[in-house]
Amino acid sequence: MTHLTAIGFDADDTLWHNERLFKLTESRFRELLSEHAAPDHVSATLLEAEKRNLNLYGFGVKGFTLSMIETALEITDGRAPASVISEILAAGREMLAHPVETLPHVRETLEGLAGRFRLVMVTKGDLFDQERKLAQSGLGELFEGVEIVSGKTADTYRRVFARHGSGPEQAMMIGNSLKSDIVPAIEAGSWGVHVPHELTWALEHAEEPLHSPRYRKIAHLGELEAIISAIA
Repeated sequence: MTHLTAIGFDADDTLWHNERLFKLTESRFRELLSEHAAPDHVSATLLEAEKRNLNLYGFGVKGFTLSMIETALEITDGRAPASVISEILAAGREMLAHPVETLPHVRETLEGLAGRFRLVMVTKGDLFDQERKLAQSGLGELFEGVEIVSGKTADTYRRVFARHGSGPEQAMMIGNSLKSDIVPAIEAGSWGVHVPHELTWALEHAEEPLHSPRYRKIAHLGELEAIISAIA
């Protein structure tokens, strides 16, 4: 039995919808370049641009927008018209202003855990955009800590759970990304609870750590209480 003191939650596609907005924007982007390349080629070129740019722009809408501009220039051999660039920038602004829609069971789950554990939101992405989404979600008052980080590694979780609890061994991380939320948290010594989302960015895929005794998987956050009761 392990006494939990802190529980971390990923934000995008764990607390609220996110990836589907990126997919909708990518669909519009594919149509925008339909006269220059096949849709699959546009998406593949965009994904490669995102990979190259992660270390420069980080995660989030702004990096995605810059990668779309880079992709448009690459596909058109540098001849993308100003109107195309303008539409890409407008799409990015729309994403940054899009309303936040929380996922099922989120609020009641957080309310049930608040006060019993130290809840901390651990998320990647643009600082201003993540702060905006947290404020619009109405969930901010339920968290005792918010960590907006450039990346999620085992060292990240060691630092976060040392600051917001009694160390990673007495902490749990919940999220939709095996690569960012679960595998590195388990490597740090924490519990990792995977909550799959219907859409997960290609760069967030990883193998399930089925060998780990600290790995759990649930269909939605409404099942989290039972997991915590069984181990805490």
